[in-house]
Amino acid sequence: QVQLVATGGGSVQAGGSLRLSCVASGRAFSSRAMGWFRQAPGKEREFVAAIGWRWSGDATDYYVDSVKGRFTISRDNAKNTVYLQMNSLKPDDTAIYYCAARSSAAIATSSDEYPYWGQGTQVTVSS
Repeated sequence: QVQLVATGGGSVQAGGSLRLSCVASGRAFSSRAMGWFRQAPGKEREFVAAIGWRWSGDATDYYVDSVKGRFTISRDNAKNTVYLQMNSLKPDDTAIYYCAARSSAAIATSSDEYPYWGQGTQVTVSS
């Protein structure tokens, strides 16, 4: 079992920054792909970013187009923590942000591929 606790949400003005953190408990954190998703009011949950490993063993990450160049996902395996640094925030980024963990190392963009989920943290960006 994996338990995830996400923190770091808040309210900021457009153009501001926030850093989300997600601490994982359980086994094999360093070999799991980790992802961030978000859900805005009245909308479906959408993929934001993921970090994991290629078959070659090289680390890899992936972002939805709308956050490329503004958000950065990273991880600290010693702390069992994954981060989402969010810069140049826009009102459209307002959502509840969820971290999620896979059972494997390869990244994925579908929420169905992530069996473990945190409780979510609210991000509100005002114009």
